[in-house]
Amino acid sequence: MALLILLVILAVIVLWLIAAYNGLIALKNQVANAWKQIDVQLKRRHDLIPNLVNTVKGAMDFERSTLEAVISARNKAVSASGVAQTAKAEGELTQALGRLFALTEAYPDLKATGNVAQLQEELTSTENKIGFARQLYNDTATQYNTKQATFPTMLVAGLAKATPAELWQITDDTERAVPAVDLSSTKPTP
Repeated sequence: MALLILLVILAVIVLWLIAAYNGLIALKNQVANAWKQIDVQLKRRHDLIPNLVNTVKGAMDFERSTLEAVISARNKAVSASGVAQTAKAEGELTQALGRLFALTEAYPDLKATGNVAQLQEELTSTENKIGFARQLYNDTATQYNTKQATFPTMLVAGLAKATPAELWQITDDTERAVPAVDLSSTKPTP
């Protein structure tokens, strides 16, 4: 009878080890998948930028430094690797695109061009998708990090070669800045 109880206890422990190991592997794969989803959206963004630059290039010849800054930031973003380096490069690219969008506002002919408006809309849509993909990645990575750090699963983390996943963080203080909205200069319409 004692042998049977010992075998049952041993079987429960083995089954728990297998479940914990498989759970960590599943979360590790979900983190990798979430990162690939960000990668897909970033590639789309990177592919749209040269089209936008080429579309506005002729009308903005004297704004060449802005266009070059966008291309340079895009190239850095394309070649970035790892979460931290990618986050930094993407932040720089976002700033460069912001300057480009601000300049296009000063060119009514460009604003009226359907291609520019369509490319800006596609980039804006892609930015939203990137934001959602980043959130999914961070949620999944946090779940994975928590699971591997909590007892008793942490006892199996080494077997599963589980290492903490790096979270996507804002590295640029300008991205953290809260936009200032001042409506005090507007006059109500009678």
